[in-house]
Amino acid sequence: MADRTAEKIPALYRALMERYGPQGWWPLMGEEGIVYHVGNYDAPKDRLERFEICIGAILTQNTTFASVVKSLRNLREIDALSPEGIAALDEASLKKAIRPSGYFNQKTRYIVAFLEFFMSLEDKTPTREALLGVMGIGEETADSMLLYAYSQEEFVVDAYTKRILQARGLLGEKRSYGEIKRMMEEALEPMKGELSRVVVYQEFHALIVEHAKRFYSKKPYGVHCPFAEIGEHK
Repeated sequence: MADRTAEKIPALYRALMERYGPQGWWPLMGEEGIVYHVGNYDAPKDRLERFEICIGAILTQNTTFASVVKSLRNLREIDALSPEGIAALDEASLKKAIRPSGYFNQKTRYIVAFLEFFMSLEDKTPTREALLGVMGIGEETADSMLLYAYSQEEFVVDAYTKRILQARGLLGEKRSYGEIKRMMEEALEPMKGELSRVVVYQEFHALIVEHAKRFYSKKPYGVHCPFAEIGEHK
């Protein structure tokens, strides 16, 4: 990896953190709605919260998190935001509950497949390879589950990550998920003396999402982005 990129990725992280502050991701459902645990890196605290994050990671595929919150709220209202609760649901009820997240027929199959896998873990941490073997779980979803539900050192690469890095001149057009993931993890390695890699990966991913929603959600991407000095437009 070029030295320029290796230096600029940590610089981007620090600039985003200075501008937006800690994000408290992955948020969890509370009594009054969604709760962001800003500055608290002990979450999730138990099996139910891990399961909620994993279900949220499946539901967020190809949709907004606001839509996911509606689905999670629906599950909570019918006492089904747990492995046992979902297992007790009939298929029609599960589809109705997650409808706000879109692709509900497909995502119902994915949730059922993941439920069986989750129950088989018996509270053990899954491997990335095992997760990728579950129907409907690709690299981004697997890494989201591992990073946020199991506090594993797996950087999450999403469409916003690619969009920002390309606009800042830090990424070529044709790079695979794995290549981008390795690039980010290698660039952030020197920061491990400042914070744990899990904390940096969680915050960086969440900060990228927050920044992209403001400056990279519509074409042309990156107009008025305040961090032009961190990279160059290609």
